[in-house]
Amino acid sequence: MNFYKYQGTGNDFVMIDNRQNKIDKSDLKLVAKLCDRKFGIGADGLILIENHPEVDFDMIYFNADGTKSFCGNGSRCAVAFANYLGIIENKTTFNAIDGIHEATINGELIELKMGDVSNVEQGQDYFFIETGSPHYIQYTASVQEIDIVPTAHKVRYNERFKEKGTNVNFVQKVGETLEMRTYERGVEDETLSCGTGATAVALSGAIKHGLTSPVAIKVQGGDLQIKFNQISDNEFDNIWLIGKGEQVYSGEMTV
Repeated sequence: MNFYKYQGTGNDFVMIDNRQNKIDKSDLKLVAKLCDRKFGIGADGLILIENHPEVDFDMIYFNADGTKSFCGNGSRCAVAFANYLGIIENKTTFNAIDGIHEATINGELIELKMGDVSNVEQGQDYFFIETGSPHYIQYTASVQEIDIVPTAHKVRYNERFKEKGTNVNFVQKVGETLEMRTYERGVEDETLSCGTGATAVALSGAIKHGLTSPVAIKVQGGDLQIKFNQISDNEFDNIWLIGKGEQVYSGEMTV
């Protein structure tokens, strides 16, 4: 099996051209093996590029544990991969688990249009926002001092979220930039970046701190930018996730 490894601000993915349907999508043990960092290739997730009857391609995304969700950084990397395969040029429309997305390639940057957000839950000390994946957001005075896994577990495995899970984000405002760290469900650990999380955090920053588009987001693996139109405190549209998506290497693996 031929594979390609991509990363977007440290979120890394195994990419496979599955337009000939050589990979069995129901084989979740294979998904876990490919993503295993000791016995496989190693990645936060697996992405299959497949044919679609109405748009340029279908992106099938798996978390490292075999569960499915939408992935913003994975989508940006999938766009870069589709360009590498010659499926698209600099603009595309593709399908993901949450529906149709648009994207453009602008030099090194890939700009991905996200779904509209119309329901922001704001508690006394948290935000909960769905941006294709669920995100719990908590602001803190020092994001780098958070012991992230045990702290995130208190949210991830509480009564509300333990069945379906949620991503947990810790955020600190530094000037006009939001610095964040993310614990991702499905990976069940901290990742260096999360595109849907960065999007949710940017929207929370617009509500909490009055930040205006574009919002700069600093993740552990680099920098992202979020553009959006704010309609009200709880409603946003024309949301774009912007950052790099790069091929790291390619290879072959026997499965």
